[in-house]
Amino acid sequence: MLESIKRLFARPGGERDLADVSDWARRTGRGFKRARGEDGFVIDGAIDGMPWRLEWGPPQRDYVGGHELRLRMELTLPHEMQMLVLSRTLMETLERATYEQFTDSMQTQIGAQAPEEMRWLVMFPKIDLVSLKTLRARFGAVASAPELGLAWLSGPLASAIEQAAGGLLRDEPPFVLMTLRGRAYLRMQLLSPSVADIEAALALFEVAVAQAILLSAHTPDKSRDWNHSSASTAWQTFQPDPVADPRKRK
Repeated sequence: MLESIKRLFARPGGERDLADVSDWARRTGRGFKRARGEDGFVIDGAIDGMPWRLEWGPPQRDYVGGHELRLRMELTLPHEMQMLVLSRTLMETLERATYEQFTDSMQTQIGAQAPEEMRWLVMFPKIDLVSLKTLRARFGAVASAPELGLAWLSGPLASAIEQAAGGLLRDEPPFVLMTLRGRAYLRMQLLSPSVADIEAALALFEVAVAQAILLSAHTPDKSRDWNHSSASTAWQTFQPDPVADPRKRK
């Protein structure tokens, strides 16, 4: 009862009550830090020894309102595996914005400042989701190599997205899942963080990562000279505040 009252009157920003999230991170052996100067936090973990980072905080995309959750993991995937799946409402919004940008300014190409998810909708062919009937009504997808994108989405990942559509994504928030420059990314609108939502996002991300790794084992990398250090707008991290080690507290 007392904890419920505390949460009810918790103020936003640095005063937000994140005890449930920080306790969960500690119990599961993951690092938790509040973001410096922002209403947000960072959680660090690993999948099979490979580190990932989860951030929750102010949005880095105009199409996200309130706060967003972001997940990133370095996988060293082949450059050919540039794949994107996103909520259909977001896909339609970005396509409309791209068209309006072209027609209003008579441009012939999208500027480099546009996010990858917008540029890819123009650059890459759409993935035919006719065989994935449970996904095509609520999600869209594009890829530099559509056959790879379909192979990634089929099977376990399609099932995981379908399950998320009934839970984590039931209200159809802006949602993006992509592989870019060898990395895997997840981005979605999440107004208030809960342990259940974080666990659901991680579960979906883990399936996406596992399927990408499996697919990459059968995909030769034809771009060994690809500059993996080139700038990317897919991820712009904020710096967390240092957190005191609880073992040093008196």
